[in-house]
Amino acid sequence: MQLETEKLLFDVQRACELLEQFIRGKTLDDYCGDALLRSGVERQLGIVGEALHQALRIDADLENFITDLWQIVRFRNILIHAYSIVRHETVWGILQANLPVLREEVRTLLAGGQSDAQDASSAC
Repeated sequence: MQLETEKLLFDVQRACELLEQFIRGKTLDDYCGDALLRSGVERQLGIVGEALHQALRIDADLENFITDLWQIVRFRNILIHAYSIVRHETVWGILQANLPVLREEVRTLLAGGQSDAQDASSAC
């Protein structure tokens, strides 16, 4: 795997970790009632979609290892460009059903990669 792809996957991994942290112990009602939580979740989902889109441009084979990769990218586009039609229940469903799968697939991909890409990715 190319180093740039690895860096982008580390970004996805970090966004997944943050998403899990944001929603830990929360319910759909909590999500619906907390604008700050929704903003944070939508930001991280946007990062996931954009990073995967960029990684796919570098390594088209990635699509074979990440479930529903194109749907993730399309959902990012909806979040950014058609935000007014996004339903809270849809986002919450994605977090509950798809986030654990994505996190595991990315973890598996990165397990075969180089460790110095993480350091290069998190220069904050």
